[in-house]
Amino acid sequence: MDRALELARQSVGLAHPNPHVGAVLVKNGRVIGQGFHIYDDLGHAEIVALRQARANAQAATLYVTLEPCCHSGRTGPCTEAIIEAGVKRVVAAMPDPNPAVAGKGLTALRKARIQITAGVEEDEAQRLNEDFTRWITSGVPFVTLKAALTLDGQIAMRPRAETPITGEVAHAEVQRMRHAADALLTGIGTVLADDPLLTDRSGLPRRRKLLRAVVDSRLRIPLKSQLVQSADGDVVVFTTHAGGPAKARLLEKRGVEVVRTPATRGAHVDLRKVLSELGKRQVLNVLLEAGAELNGAALEAGIVDKMMLFYAPKIMGTGGVPMADMSPNWFPKSPSLSNLTLHGFGADFAVEGYFHDVYRHNGTRRKS
Repeated sequence: MDRALELARQSVGLAHPNPHVGAVLVKNGRVIGQGFHIYDDLGHAEIVALRQARANAQAATLYVTLEPCCHSGRTGPCTEAIIEAGVKRVVAAMPDPNPAVAGKGLTALRKARIQITAGVEEDEAQRLNEDFTRWITSGVPFVTLKAALTLDGQIAMRPRAETPITGEVAHAEVQRMRHAADALLTGIGTVLADDPLLTDRSGLPRRRKLLRAVVDSRLRIPLKSQLVQSADGDVVVFTTHAGGPAKARLLEKRGVEVVRTPATRGAHVDLRKVLSELGKRQVLNVLLEAGAELNGAALEAGIVDKMMLFYAPKIMGTGGVPMADMSPNWFPKSPSLSNLTLHGFGADFAVEGYFHDVYRHNGTRRKS
């Protein structure tokens, strides 16, 4: 199963909008077939492994990170292929959260008298597909808030000032996170302060461009910003601004999509509407890289599922910018992060934790 999970990780960026799945066929203690799912290649991981094994799959054991599907979509049911191949035993890490499957796949295999073992390395498989689980069950993407902070919790020396905090190892991990995301969401404050590109610079292959999304209620994004200048159908601006159609037309001529959304009471963009719109576009995973204002609004709106906080061993002192600008009424009702994991990145470290569990997960993990 460890090998199947390793294969599943290779599908990150390539399986969208399907889940990340790896499969390994074993017979007489020897691997006879293995593979992972790539959306453009159609075949599910089980089918890739079965094709490698051919007739040798008879009486073999299949290790797969996700319950095999039992319905027809772009491909036929994997359960039928497994049964026809004569596989004797199936070991599955996690059930398929897709309501079209949801236990029916394993039931079909049991009816065919195939031995089933379920739940092996389930936590790791669930973590790998937490974005798919969120999207397929709710229609909205999984949101991770990422921030780089000093030990006293500050993200910049002063408002609208870019302040390098963490080192190269942490920066490389952020690029890996961008690669795993379908969309990167930021606020107009970050665009005006840093003029970022917000691209995936991991160098890893992906089948769909990283969508770069900006929350900009008053449509202030500069036409000369790097985001606008580099737009190629992969930049979308969410705004409440009803006026200024000329600015919207200029942006759209430069390849930027402008989406008008309802406003909250404070005349801000409704972040829940933003997530709903992104979900309709098959965005499963949103990485929130923003400043204090949007971070605070996202936390208060309750849309953040997970936080990844990178800490540098530095103290900024007074006058800095906090991670989130929030109402003083927030703290008494603030939910605690759970399922904490500590990661080391060179001289820096990161705390990973969840506000919303989209799967069953117990305990606190520490990794270095």
